[in-house]
Amino acid sequence: MTSAVPTMTFHPQPTPGTPTPWAFPAPQRLTLANGLTVLHCDRPGQQLVAVEVLIDAPLAAEPAGLDGVATILARALNEGTDTLTAEQFAGELERAGATMEAHADHPCIRAVLEVPASRLERGLTLLADALRAPALPAEEIERLVANRLDEITHELANPARRAAKALYAELFAAEDRLSRPRSGSAETVQGIDRAAVKAFYDAHVRPATSTLVIVGDLTGIELPALLESTLGRWTGDQAAPSSSAAVTADDHGRVVIVDRPGSVQTQLLIGRVGPDRHDPSWSAQILGTYCLGGTLTSRLDRVLREEKGYTYGVRAFAQPLRSNADGSGRALLAISGSVDTESTAPALKDTWEILRKLAAEGLTDGEREEAVQFLVGVAPLKYETAGSVAATLADQVEQDLPDDFQAEVYRQLAELTTAAATAGVVAAFPPEQLVTVLVGDASVIAEDVRKLGVGEVVVVTS
Repeated sequence: MTSAVPTMTFHPQPTPGTPTPWAFPAPQRLTLANGLTVLHCDRPGQQLVAVEVLIDAPLAAEPAGLDGVATILARALNEGTDTLTAEQFAGELERAGATMEAHADHPCIRAVLEVPASRLERGLTLLADALRAPALPAEEIERLVANRLDEITHELANPARRAAKALYAELFAAEDRLSRPRSGSAETVQGIDRAAVKAFYDAHVRPATSTLVIVGDLTGIELPALLESTLGRWTGDQAAPSSSAAVTADDHGRVVIVDRPGSVQTQLLIGRVGPDRHDPSWSAQILGTYCLGGTLTSRLDRVLREEKGYTYGVRAFAQPLRSNADGSGRALLAISGSVDTESTAPALKDTWEILRKLAAEGLTDGEREEAVQFLVGVAPLKYETAGSVAATLADQVEQDLPDDFQAEVYRQLAELTTAAATAGVVAAFPPEQLVTVLVGDASVIAEDVRKLGVGEVVVVTS
């Protein structure tokens, strides 16, 4: 008996279609009757709507001796309103399927709401009430102050946070708010009470100097009318926007060792102040910095992690600081990572050699191509959610950038040459202008670091 041979029908293998052109979403603008500026971006299918409100309350505006009051105010915004207790406000957010939080940074306070499109009106009403009439209950302020004091204790035990604190204190003059912890120190936070928080709120929280960003599926929503009936109820005076002093820094090459006796690792933070997003070199700087230390295959990781085994990873990055009154700005350009204690000096020596070789020989076409493929190629996925689009639009507002800024950056990244990327990163990280902070055991690492000749070495204990 002959057994039946099964047959299979093979369908044609799918072939990739033509890639859909992509660009960072362009927002539209409107202004409410109360003076609130609105950027809105319709993203069909994004049923979780992202909302950010940028409040013109910069850290530089905090009263003397009250560093951290902006952070306490931000955290208190969802602790009840004139009609809802803190518990009731939290319950209303939960029933709306919404989350709300706020934080303070050097340019402003940012309040962030995410809410389903089907409950957008309720979410916006709660956000508006939090901005219009926050309860700021004394007992909640006391709790938030206590929590912040606990955080400071943990930050002092965290090598990365200690390194950042030391680097900012080294780069900027003591009178510049940039030189001090964003959320305040123990000495300043412990003096914050309800009266201080309410005074800061009264002085700075108003719609006329604030901007709202809203991104998500807005199909069928009469957005202007909805915003007027919710956030339009928020009122305030017409004070002029705040202005910022120019960012200046002392970035001559030197080394600061924050002594951590017995530490088996050394935290490295190497940085300076350089061009930010307002500068024409920004795109080239970003591309070159990614090649230097943006991924596991970057030059820093390839040498310090793969070849030498000093570290689990080292990264290079650029962090915008604040915009100047003239429309320019500055950014922190830094290299960060940790190494085992005995490898501290060798790792620093190799880092300087990498930077000097980069200046002498430049990046390769392969490095540039790989960086472009990642930075540009991953962008459609990076901005798949409404929240990521809203956050980037808010960044642009915060830094006084045009609405098409991010789209223009991606266009430039795709076209930049290897030579341009090399010039960007070499200019960003000149070895003689890098301030090095090491958090580790000074008794083990100090002498070998001094022998490297990368600048004066100072040991501090706090």
